[in-house]
Amino acid sequence: MSKLTTHVLDAANGKPAAGVRVTVSREQDGVWVELSTAVTNADGRCDAPLLQDAGFACGRYRLVFHIGAYFREQGTVVEQPAFMERIPVEFGVSDASAHYHVPLLVTPWSYSTYRGS
Repeated sequence: MSKLTTHVLDAANGKPAAGVRVTVSREQDGVWVELSTAVTNADGRCDAPLLQDAGFACGRYRLVFHIGAYFREQGTVVEQPAFMERIPVEFGVSDASAHYHVPLLVTPWSYSTYRGS
């Protein structure tokens, strides 16, 4: 099954990041078009794939993790705006029949991502 999934881990507090809003966009003719929005569950994952099957095609994608609100809710960050308010991750999909998993490891001051499995 072709699909796009994510997993957000709070490396500052050593736990999954629950309640993070994630938006998904695809580049079409040089313009980013928002396709869906989801919120991470208690395990830091979304309850369903962000995109799947016919809704998932080859092209350029952007995930935006709204992380500032999450860290304010945790009491980890109190400044406004947070240093990491939103984290955009842009990537290409060359095989729309595959599973693309894009994890995010995040602190209030840094992040790391990769193509997972």
